[in-house]
Amino acid sequence: MTDLRNYISTHSLGSPLQAAAGEAILALSDAAAQIATLIREPDSSADFAAAQGSANADGDTQKALDVICDEIVASALAAAGVSTYLSEEREEPVSMDKDGLVIVACDPLDGSSNIDTNLSIGTIFSLLPAATGPLQPGRNQLASGFFVYGPQTTLLLTMGEGVHAFQMDASGVFHLLDWAVSIPAQTSEFAINAANARFWHAPAAAYVADCIAGAEGSRGRDFNMRWLGSLVADSWRIFRRGGVFLYPGDRRAGYSEGRLRLIYEAAPVAFLVEQAGGRATDGKNAIMDIVPEFLHQRVPFMFGSDTEMEEIIRHHS
Repeated sequence: MTDLRNYISTHSLGSPLQAAAGEAILALSDAAAQIATLIREPDSSADFAAAQGSANADGDTQKALDVICDEIVASALAAAGVSTYLSEEREEPVSMDKDGLVIVACDPLDGSSNIDTNLSIGTIFSLLPAATGPLQPGRNQLASGFFVYGPQTTLLLTMGEGVHAFQMDASGVFHLLDWAVSIPAQTSEFAINAANARFWHAPAAAYVADCIAGAEGSRGRDFNMRWLGSLVADSWRIFRRGGVFLYPGDRRAGYSEGRLRLIYEAAPVAFLVEQAGGRATDGKNAIMDIVPEFLHQRVPFMFGSDTEMEEIIRHHS
């Protein structure tokens, strides 16, 4: 069975930049193994879920485990020759190796509101060439992926040649799974937080209304709604069996541009989505084409099965 190190060695031979990206991915996998072990410790979930009394760079309340995971990732990357670390948990970029060739952008702990509910949480990452600086469009990504800490600890990874899935064994080694990762083009599932329906703008509201109308409505078939409140968990399901995910902007204060971060969440997931045959958009633009204006920029984020995404884009146009 091919492990992640062997996989990297056969996919990062083309240039020093690719080799540097491979080393960063292996460092992230070491960090993920540490995090997976940490969260399995008995009697730890309540402590990890406790608020730190502080907020991250985006104004969200930090949980204890948010801070711990950020420190684990930063430590692993500092030993891997990474130029700069961009973290959702830190206001400014962290300079590491002045000779480093890659920037790593990371959400160290996605879904932290689920820490004490035993739902899947994860780590999302994006690798960018250091020479171009931190504010780059998703098209510049060298690699992206996310780890999921759930019933299994898993990894979805793209280095620009499709998407591959890995699962961690008891010793912390990630092994390639026999799964040709491809998002099915057709779906009858959508994921959105329906509690915010009264705040949605017209395009999202109209799309969801069509889905809820089911077989009697304009779509002519029934849909199922899913929502876990963990981007990595909702994403994994969509990669596995299709579906669409919607986190649009809405009328709430601070949510006009959605809530998910372009650099740390939307762009890396969008790279995976496109490599798996799906689409990712803010409603008007491909997520991968958006050039960030500032480090912690938020963006409306919708992605998933190609045919259903056409319908979502049609509503937004």
